[in-house]
Amino acid sequence: MGWLSAGDGYEVALVDGRVAARATSGRAAGRQLKSLPRALRDHPEVDRLRRFAEWLDRHATACVAQVDSWMVSSLPVPTGLLARVWPDEAWQSALRDLAVVGDDPDEVGFLRGATENGELRVVNLDGETVRLSPRTVTLPHPVLLPDLDDIREFAAELGIVQRVEQIHRATWQRPEDLDPKATEIREFSGGSFRSRFALAARASALGYRVSGGYSTARVRDGDRTVEACVWIGEPYWQDTVETGGLTWQDHDGRALPLRKVGPVAWSEGMRMAAALYAGRTIEEGKNA
Repeated sequence: MGWLSAGDGYEVALVDGRVAARATSGRAAGRQLKSLPRALRDHPEVDRLRRFAEWLDRHATACVAQVDSWMVSSLPVPTGLLARVWPDEAWQSALRDLAVVGDDPDEVGFLRGATENGELRVVNLDGETVRLSPRTVTLPHPVLLPDLDDIREFAAELGIVQRVEQIHRATWQRPEDLDPKATEIREFSGGSFRSRFALAARASALGYRVSGGYSTARVRDGDRTVEACVWIGEPYWQDTVETGGLTWQDHDGRALPLRKVGPVAWSEGMRMAAALYAGRTIEEGKNA
């Protein structure tokens, strides 16, 4: 966006997401000012740019949320759709350098570009830039990526930084020796918070839904939707509370045996429980 006239002697523009001004006359002509002059703070062009900046922030947040949803669900995404949104800087920032998989599930590459005709440019794990044009691609959840440690090491060598947390996302593998009848994990229970409000606020800040006495995360795992739930206390409870057990429910709200929880739902549920537990109150003199 270029510079816009804003009254006598000034122009304004968005610079790095903030409204900036520069003089158009005098000794400072053409020079960006360190702060917005008082005379411009209520100017209509300044107000319009501020509202536009707020919209851009909301748009960027929505793009990240959508791409995160695609990644967590590992659903196929039309290549043509990626090509259409790529010119948008917000979409491009959310998608750039994500690991993608095309027609060959064993061929993983980092997304670097998309052309108008639906061709993707990716860097494969041999360090070569190749072009792919599958009908759809997946942005796989990291728990589904083979040789994840090797992929992380290679990404570090390339200096890859992902806006959407994917390859460096914390993951948990479901143990094989689970009790066939078990439906609850207690590993992250007992985390103490000064109030139920504080624990619910942490859940919301982390992006989880608070429903009744639970923090929940809905995850598409394979061909079904599963909801991971952590007990956070009765609503309106004023005293200290502790995190409860972690369970998973099917679409009808029935508790799933732990052995029937899929890899993505397991990992995301454990990630939520661990993140909530990490914010607990730790008394002095006690180990974390």
